[in-house]
Amino acid sequence: MTGLTQRWRTAALSAGATRPTAVDDAGAELVARWQEPHRHYHTLDHLTAVLDVVDRYAPAAHQPDLVRLAAWCHDAVYDPRAPGDRNERDSAALAEVLLTRVGLPAAEVAEVGRLVLLTAGHAVDPADADGVLLCDADLAVLAAPEPEYDRYAAAIRREYAHVPEPDYRVGRARVLSGLIALPALFRSAPLADAGQARARANLTRELAALTGRDPGGEVFGAT
Repeated sequence: MTGLTQRWRTAALSAGATRPTAVDDAGAELVARWQEPHRHYHTLDHLTAVLDVVDRYAPAAHQPDLVRLAAWCHDAVYDPRAPGDRNERDSAALAEVLLTRVGLPAAEVAEVGRLVLLTAGHAVDPADADGVLLCDADLAVLAAPEPEYDRYAAAIRREYAHVPEPDYRVGRARVLSGLIALPALFRSAPLADAGQARARANLTRELAALTGRDPGGEVFGAT
């Protein structure tokens, strides 16, 4: 845990935060949020995986520390019962509060909020290097080997345990169909080259295991 919180502190201070004590307090709040008991996929493991991808491809970003801060905040608010993009909007709002509190300049605060909002639909301009990196890192699990992908899908189902199985299948199918319909799941060259085909195969395989009904109703299990 110390290593993870140090990653937050380093990114925040490197991005321009001026209040170290507030940085540490904000990091503790974020860690607590990522450890909420209703989370099964959207946990510190997911956060760490996203940060690892961001670090690996940081040279492709314009402002990698802001991408790191957005990674920390992108699922900081996560309620499986929330409608639509409420979680992403609330996470962006929380990011703005926390990052203002730590003394990050207003332009950087706004940029982190913008990046967080991109994770609602992962539709990002290929020319937006920072948005591309964050969205690709968030979706990287889709290109995992089949056993890891299946654990991800099972964890998402546990997060939506309150949803009856028929309704879950319809909602989850809608998520998968939306992802498959994206022009590209990954836009950064290394991830696209290595993972595009495997991600589509995983999504198609999970979709085939569902009811086969036309997607509709609510949406469950966005990454």
